[in-house]
Amino acid sequence: MKFLDRAKIFLKAGDGGDGCISFRREKFVEFGGPDGGDGGKGGDIIVVGAQHLNTLIDYRYQQHFRAQNGKNGRGSNRYGASGNDLIITVPIGTELLNETGEHAIADIVEKGQRLVIASGGIGGRGNNKFKSSINQAPRRADKGTPGEEMWVWLQLKLIADVGLVGLPNAGKSTFLAATTRAKPKIADYPFTTIIPQLGVVEIDDVEFVLADIPGLIAGAHSGRGLGDRFLAHIERCRVLIHLLDITQKDVFRAYDTIRNEISLYSPKLRTKQEIVAFNKIDNCDLATAKAIQRQFEARYHKKTHAISALNSIPNISMTKLLRKIVQLLGSYTQSQ
Repeated sequence: MKFLDRAKIFLKAGDGGDGCISFRREKFVEFGGPDGGDGGKGGDIIVVGAQHLNTLIDYRYQQHFRAQNGKNGRGSNRYGASGNDLIITVPIGTELLNETGEHAIADIVEKGQRLVIASGGIGGRGNNKFKSSINQAPRRADKGTPGEEMWVWLQLKLIADVGLVGLPNAGKSTFLAATTRAKPKIADYPFTTIIPQLGVVEIDDVEFVLADIPGLIAGAHSGRGLGDRFLAHIERCRVLIHLLDITQKDVFRAYDTIRNEISLYSPKLRTKQEIVAFNKIDNCDLATAKAIQRQFEARYHKKTHAISALNSIPNISMTKLLRKIVQLLGSYTQSQ
């Protein structure tokens, strides 16, 4: 199934039915009076979170949604039937934005969560509602009101506990494959990962969801590269793993580039708990690797981990890193 995380759709709730102008006319019944019924209410459009969905691809091919109109009122005080509501299912983690995409309308974060996004019109009153002592034969009825209509953006933000960030070819997909049962595409060229990938990590009888985000580059927050489209997916992550290739020329510049892009995209992301891990340690001299770690920790005042996502090396295990993640996730939950 193709991954799509953003779609624009048009919603039109049902119009209310018109009220009816009618008079009771029966043989031997004098002064029958008005008996026009009210119109029915238009159907609402309701958005519901569905756990079995993980993409918005359905809304690329169908972009217009209309709920059923209410029926008109009829004589003999018969009310018009209300229009059926229209249910739209979206993946959990979908955010609804206004037409400009600047303001959030709602956030669907739970299975079965329901939201009336567009209300149906109210049915018009029949002439039976207008009779009075001074107007016993009203020839007036209300029209039904139109249902709400709008364009909205659907934006999917994956719900994961931990997000992997880093430059292209930092080894994020390899890390995901080594720690979960996910089967991401792995190759030795930039932007191998073009869509977010999810996997479940199991360690010490604890599970957490890990998301691999396409590689970021300088200027990603303003539209460069592939990662800019997917920065939104790490907004829901509680912990970030910043993966650095220890074999590259300037790890400090690489770290600063990603941190800068994260901060420019959303200041809130900068405050998330972060674990820095140097990957591909098996391709680097051990003494050189330790020197880089010491320099990094002294410069940024952050504890780092040295790992090899590709090869399992004694004394350089990812177990310690994964246990650190579990510890941070536990402290996050307790603070909520």
